[in-house]
Amino acid sequence: MDIEEPMTPDPLTPRLPRRTMYQWFEESALRLPGHTALEIGDEVLTYAELRRLALVLAARIVRKHGGVPDRVALVAARSVGAYAGYLAIQRLGAAVVPLNPDHPQQRNLDVAQRAGVTVALVEERAAELFTRLPERHRPTVLELTEDERAEDDLLEEALEEALPPVPSDLAREAYILFTSGSTGQPKGVPILHRQFSPYLEHNIPRYEIAPGSRLSQVFGLTFDAHAFDLFVAWGGGATVVVPSAADLYTPVDFIVGRKLTHWFSVPSVVREAQRLGNLPLGRCVTLKHSLFGAEPVTAQHAALWHEVAPHSRIHNVYGPTELVICCSNHLLSGPSSAWPEYTGGTVPIGTMYPGMEGVLLDEDGRECDEGELCVRGPQRFDGYLDPRENTGRFLSYEPGGRAAVYDGSGPLTDRHWYRTGDRVRREGDVMVHCGRLDQQVKVRGHRVEIGEVEAVVRRHPAVVDVAVVALATAEGETELVAAYAGRETDPARFDAWLREQVPLHMVPARLTRLDALPLNDNGKTDRNALARILGTPEGS
Repeated sequence: MDIEEPMTPDPLTPRLPRRTMYQWFEESALRLPGHTALEIGDEVLTYAELRRLALVLAARIVRKHGGVPDRVALVAARSVGAYAGYLAIQRLGAAVVPLNPDHPQQRNLDVAQRAGVTVALVEERAAELFTRLPERHRPTVLELTEDERAEDDLLEEALEEALPPVPSDLAREAYILFTSGSTGQPKGVPILHRQFSPYLEHNIPRYEIAPGSRLSQVFGLTFDAHAFDLFVAWGGGATVVVPSAADLYTPVDFIVGRKLTHWFSVPSVVREAQRLGNLPLGRCVTLKHSLFGAEPVTAQHAALWHEVAPHSRIHNVYGPTELVICCSNHLLSGPSSAWPEYTGGTVPIGTMYPGMEGVLLDEDGRECDEGELCVRGPQRFDGYLDPRENTGRFLSYEPGGRAAVYDGSGPLTDRHWYRTGDRVRREGDVMVHCGRLDQQVKVRGHRVEIGEVEAVVRRHPAVVDVAVVALATAEGETELVAAYAGRETDPARFDAWLREQVPLHMVPARLTRLDALPLNDNGKTDRNALARILGTPEGS
């Protein structure tokens, strides 16, 4: 059976109060101090231990910085220090600006400077990152030691006295993520606590999160879904279980070995495990809920996962970073043979979350059954870090009327609709994703602007002109391929240069030199012709 109605708590259950991210964690930590909050490999931390570690780090920040910062870079991944550091920043009421230690250094520095961070928590391998900046522009840097628990012997009461009051201002920034930007520069997306809290209020009961629940933490901290993994779990008193990079190639073994009750990943994790022969059927019997998002979920792979985890409800969740992780959901349960078929063979993105409004608009700005999905509601962000990026990304629209594109000349209000850039079709009571309206694509679950990749390739001294296109592989994945005009360059060296400029998922799989890029009748790059040229490994 195909279920579209969201699960809701009993109507007599009191509504969850709105809180800051740290308050969601602390309420569970004070209520369930001896329960397990975090598992990484062989390390297991209770809520009390993780809370104390966060307090120690928060006190270190205040001491070294000489006060409470507004924005803090967190350059760490998949370690106790990374998660305690995240909570320490939240305990101070500051915004987390996650940076991936594996991303190119210059990109990380650019993001940190755009965000205006004044403090950075860094793991050992990133300890020298900020030394590349002139001293007057460097943030206060604190290195995360291997075991912060030995760093401070202050009593918990003394730690609390050294810190400001527990943050309660929902209008403050919770975190800032940077998404791929069409201008060649990443765009900063600040998310406030008042936008994040409604997301938790909806999802904790929806996915039946409670003490004893065990949730995967697959997503990196620069990927917005990390906040689901951490704070849906901690807000409900559950355990966050962190896989290693190797575990993601054998997800079934990890789920079974760790007795997970909830799994959340991009669907490509399933496809890759299937390709490697690491997807045995019927073993994930502890899973109650499986969530997939960040890229289209095919009915074929949903049916396969149903055989892998026969007792699990399967959710396709949808939403850009600007709408706090997810704003719609489609639920599948029962035998896959009974699931309806939808356009393109994909699982619908479903129906909007409570309080969130979605409308489909055609090119003329009028409501239609297939068009651009535009969204507003309590989870919608207030605008980009650089207000100039807001122009063209929002609409004014009232039912029955015609939309007007926001031009930046007036204030941006809650009544404005955010333009997702996604083409969506309404089929029955659900929405089906039909692709992108612009040049933004998903590569291995990451949102990538073609224009940003082109801007970086264009900086190479051998390149005169460049165009990048996204092609479908035989495995159903999306890969980037590039053609450039200019001086012949060794592909391996070119590839190595690109890996120093952008994250791996933004590096084109192939770089082909052409005498000239194909043009259409308007003199613009003919991307359809280019896709045909690059559609073979030889590029001919």
